[in-house]
This record gives sequence, C-alpha cells and structure tokens, in this order.
Amino acid sequence: MEEAERYHQREEIFSRAIRAGKRTYFFDVKETRAQERFLTITESLKRFDNDSGKFFYEKHKIFLYQEDFEKFKEGLLESMEFITVDSEPPYHSEQNEVTEIEQEIKNVKFEDLDGGVDEEAEEV
Repeated sequence: MEEAERYHQREEIFSRAIRAGKRTYFFDVKETRAQERFLTITESLKRFDNDSGKFFYEKHKIFLYQEDFEKFKEGLLESMEFITVDSEPPYHSEQNEVTEIEQEIKNVKFEDLDGGVDEEAEEV
C-alpha cells in the first residue's frame, strides 16, 4: 500500500480546476516513471442519461508532452486571437485563387464561350 501511495504522489504533481459554465477544465501536471513531466487537460461535462435517469460526467482528455508545449501554445494563442480579434481567416493565396475562379465561372455567359456565333454556320 505504501508503494502505491508513493507512486501516486510521484505521478500527480500539480492540479488546477477551472469551472466555466456547464464545463469544468482540469489541468494536471503528472510525471512518468522516467520522471518526465507532462500535462493532461481534461474537459468534464455533466450530462443526464435519460435511460438510467442518472447524471454522469462526459470527459475528454488531451495529453500534452513537454517537447510539444511551444507549438501547442503558439497554435492555441493564434486560434484564441483569431476568435477574439480577427473577423476573417488569414489570407491564403491558394484559397483566394479558388474563390476568384469560382466567381469567374459564375459570371460566364454561354454567348462568351464561342463568341456567340457558330463559325461553321457563318461559312455556309
């Protein structure tokens, strides 16, 4: 029993819960047996099961390892900034070209396809 307690203490180092409306987010710093720290982010949402008539917690977890922190942080901050500040996605030339081509296709008139006159019919 003492060994299991010691293992549990070594595994979970830090924990923080954030309540946000119907959801609760848990940030837990844990340690592997090789003493490498990682973060688990858990979203917990209280749900009601109509069949059993009981409440249960639906959970979603992300395991984030230290070597991925910087890339994850950059992506998270960029995404949050987009939601709170920007109204349009960043300019992507490839997407813009597709949009321009789609617009040109919509504006095509059938008369424009061959000049409006059948050349063979004109020769006869």
